Amino acid sequence: MSMPLELVRQLTEEQIAFVKRSGLQAEVLEPGHVRLRMPLEGNQNHIGTLYAGALFTLAEMPGGALFLTSFDARRFYPIVKEMNLRFRRPAKGDITVDARIDQAEITRIQNEADASGKSEYWLELQLLDAEGEVVAESRGLYQMRAH
Repeated sequence: MSMPLELVRQLTEEQIAFVKRSGLQAEVLEPGHVRLRMPLEGNQNHIGTLYAGALFTLAEMPGGALFLTSFDARRFYPIVKEMNLRFRRPAKGDITVDARIDQAEITRIQNEADASGKSEYWLELQLLDAEGEVVAESRGLYQMRAH
């Protein structure tokens, strides 16, 4: 990891005002692995389930959190280029997402960014309720760019 864990946690949970207001929590922050939780409390929609925007936020944030745990933020920054979210069932409680990038993919992204100043990576994720049921599936295209 290129920065201290508590700084990664702060950037993940508090840097973006919208995310901070949502109460998103970083439960795991390791090189190549993050797990985030979006609380139902404070993020309910008009029918009492988790608001779609909160689910989208939970699906999008792992791309940046994985970047912070796996790459040098002094040299590069991430952006999201494309994001699709498929809602599977109502989210009636807190929802988690577990995201991973293996070492081979980290190396590929780093080498490509070193050579050309940018590299793209896909994340396909499942957002799960407390029982492990899939409430939504996401597919996001991220890009790491040189400063």
